[in-house]
Amino acid sequence: MTANEALRAAIPRLRAGGIEDAALDARLLLAHALGITQDRLTLHLPERMTTPQGMAYEAAITARLARQPVAQIIGQRQFWGLTFRVTQDTLDPRPDTEALVAEALKGPFQTLLDLGTGTGCILLSCLHASPQAQGLGVDLSPAALAVAEGNAQSLGLASRAQFQPSDWFSTVTGRYDLIVSNPPYIAADEMPTLAPEVRDWEPHLALTPGGDGLAPYRIIAREAPRHLTGQGRLLVEIGPTQGQAVSALFAAAGLHNIRILPDMDGRDRVVAATMA
Repeated sequence: MTANEALRAAIPRLRAGGIEDAALDARLLLAHALGITQDRLTLHLPERMTTPQGMAYEAAITARLARQPVAQIIGQRQFWGLTFRVTQDTLDPRPDTEALVAEALKGPFQTLLDLGTGTGCILLSCLHASPQAQGLGVDLSPAALAVAEGNAQSLGLASRAQFQPSDWFSTVTGRYDLIVSNPPYIAADEMPTLAPEVRDWEPHLALTPGGDGLAPYRIIAREAPRHLTGQGRLLVEIGPTQGQAVSALFAAAGLHNIRILPDMDGRDRVVAATMA
């Protein structure tokens, strides 16, 4: 079977399985099975697949039909122009989160703290664009920290990025010019409505804190002022309906210049604040 024949057979299977972007996913998974980058796939479509390649593609399609996210199947995701390893122990980095990175890079910083670092995508993207900066990523999950450390190594940032286990600020000392976080913020009653790719495959610890989804912001609002420098900035990702509630928490904590910023689709996505 040629690669093109395998692709043409896979697309209708994915569509029948309810996969919205069936054609794109089939191509991404085929490139992975062939061991090539997606931009070279067209060149290889006429070639016959080897038996191992065919078996790898079938396994990938089967996993996708089980609604496993593509990033987990191929083991990586592009974010901010960089490649990050992804596992079932981490959130899949999302394009919406790039709004936080873009805002972070609008101001100077020498020291950076990332709360709930996951893959390290926020921390490492910021450090990659800021050669003078040093950063610390913390997470409650040892498995996620191992992924983040591996990503730092592969991106050549291990000398400027440190990682340690912490329940939010519990093991954090010192002050930082910039604190960032994409905390779990999905309310408990919203979890059943999530897509299967998220609900069934991504770590619930990184998705929801339970309750109204605001518990992490209450902790961050209370503790961040103790760990920000005099001109320090705080940036957090939020759910699209949480902007006003998180802004109120930050205002009550004495933070200033509080703004709600949109993502690329115009939805509220980031709350920004400063110490002064």
